[in-house]
Amino acid sequence: MRTFSQKPHEVEKKWLIIDAEGLVVGRLASIIAHRLRGKHKPSFTPHVDDGDNIIVINADKVVFTGKKRSDKVYYWHTGHPGGIKQRSAEQLLVGRFPERVLEKAVERMIPRGPLGRRQMKNLRVYAGPEHPHTAQQAEKLDVGAMNSKNKKAG
Repeated sequence: MRTFSQKPHEVEKKWLIIDAEGLVVGRLASIIAHRLRGKHKPSFTPHVDDGDNIIVINADKVVFTGKKRSDKVYYWHTGHPGGIKQRSAEQLLVGRFPERVLEKAVERMIPRGPLGRRQMKNLRVYAGPEHPHTAQQAEKLDVGAMNSKNKKAG
């Protein structure tokens, strides 16, 4: 018996669309990361990009559990001495680029390196309900129906 190893030219990628309205950020991000890596497929190969292309709409309507919306802090450093900056999740979601909350959550669940960067390019996140990928005829993935905890009630 030999171990199956998929080649890059044998990969079949699907297009999926996820409506993020009312979904919990961490749970949604873990499902997206799992699909981007291709771990849901029986042909998963760790060194090949065999994940699906994912389109996320309504990313500005994601929710956090508990007090994370006001308490969770995103840090970055400018590169200058004393240049650490911070913003809360609340500020990011009402700011100019609310889709970055979900992008960062997924990015931190994908392995770092050349393969991880290539897999992140298969993710497209949009704050509103419109997206320019209608020609791809993406299948709808209902994350809220997968588990009752994925969608926050109220």
